[in-house]
Amino acid sequence: MSKLHSSQRQHFQFSNIVGERTFGFVDLAELMAKATPARSGDRLAGVAAESAEERVIAQMTLADIPLSLFLEQALVPYEEDEITRLILDDHDKTAFSLISHLTVGGFRDWLLSDLATSDVLTQIRPGVTPEMAAAVSKIMRNQDLILVAKKCHVKTAFRNTIGLPGHLSTRLQPNHPTDDLTGIAASMLDGLLYANGDAVIGINPATDNVQQATRLIKMMDEVIQHYEIPTQSCVLTHVTNTIECIEQGAPVDLVFQSIGGTQATNDSFGFNLANLAEAQDAALSLNRGTVGNNVMYFETGQGSALSANANHGLDQQTCEARAYAVARKFNPLLVNTVVGFIGPEYLYDGKEITRAGLEDHFCGKLLGLPMGCDVCYTNHAEADQNDMDNLLTLLGVAGCTFVMGIPGSDDIMLNYQTTSFHDALYARKVLGLKPSPEFDLWLAKMEIFKNNEQFTLNHQLPDAFHKSLNRMIGGRS
Repeated sequence: MSKLHSSQRQHFQFSNIVGERTFGFVDLAELMAKATPARSGDRLAGVAAESAEERVIAQMTLADIPLSLFLEQALVPYEEDEITRLILDDHDKTAFSLISHLTVGGFRDWLLSDLATSDVLTQIRPGVTPEMAAAVSKIMRNQDLILVAKKCHVKTAFRNTIGLPGHLSTRLQPNHPTDDLTGIAASMLDGLLYANGDAVIGINPATDNVQQATRLIKMMDEVIQHYEIPTQSCVLTHVTNTIECIEQGAPVDLVFQSIGGTQATNDSFGFNLANLAEAQDAALSLNRGTVGNNVMYFETGQGSALSANANHGLDQQTCEARAYAVARKFNPLLVNTVVGFIGPEYLYDGKEITRAGLEDHFCGKLLGLPMGCDVCYTNHAEADQNDMDNLLTLLGVAGCTFVMGIPGSDDIMLNYQTTSFHDALYARKVLGLKPSPEFDLWLAKMEIFKNNEQFTLNHQLPDAFHKSLNRMIGGRS
């Protein structure tokens, strides 16, 4: 950016003089965007910094911004956006008072200090807005994001307890390109035998309608009830379909919805906050939880707002953080960022995917969400499974709530690469992370683990599954 003359400076709300050059930023949205670590989605949107130098200057400028400014200047107009209204109307001034004197840079230093204990971080959650979380993440190194996220403890429960320190849960994702029940059952058995599935057994239906969702819900419920598995099921259909499934008597555990950080994004997804409230009430009325009543499951992902032409000129990571305000409103059991799923248009390579995954996890945990991550990439991205191994390990260190478990790392229905059943077992072994307590006891009871403390699998097929497997392969021994 060229040097600005004095006549030009009046058009910029923020500026920073470095040597003989003055860098100017029109408003808080532009400053946030240009302070964001490099990624292809922001370049595509035309909001990224023009150089590494401008990015660093933007980060320096952002560090001096008072946190209170985010309560005074809405990045998306209050009158136009129900997410903005949610963020500002639900803001807890008492919780914020503990950090209200801080700048963005001061907030970073405080978060990294020993003063910011797990208990104190829990105390300030209602006072932190998504924009504050996004802003501080932009000036943090990867290790900073990991350290603070590790201190953020978020516990939820339905049929088991998710998010306890020292634990890592998994979503067993037995997708099938034709929703074939035998194929899905085979994947479920495979995943359970690798100790996967304590977060949820969740299916993305190939055919998305009420009839098919009900069929899959009933099938999973039968398996869970037959084997007395302390877990929950979910068909990842549209929220309005799930409401109809409940009205028709389907045994729904969790309600799913993909969410975005602006009202226009969610309009493109076909729902609003009132729909989510209706669905939550419907699921709670079933009273199917045994140890808790967190009944919602949300998925997010950087780039969704831009894909819907609904980003309001914001960078994709700030839009992503705003989606967490939606999630937080409904006390979910699970939230995960599907970090590399949209494609290289938004996160170009393994480095950008890794950074985004750590940012999303940090922001979600700081805001009080049970944050997991679908550690994934599409085949046209400049990434490979080694990149995913790195991110999986970093997230495990950071206290990630859950990851995906899919046969062979390859989702044959959604056509993307993610983490496999044995990848989750690797993370548990190398980092000493247990499944949820109730699920851990079930694994021992079913003789799936030979040694629960060392995560050693039983090399023999557990007796309880012999009959099921024989039925699945047509009665052959």
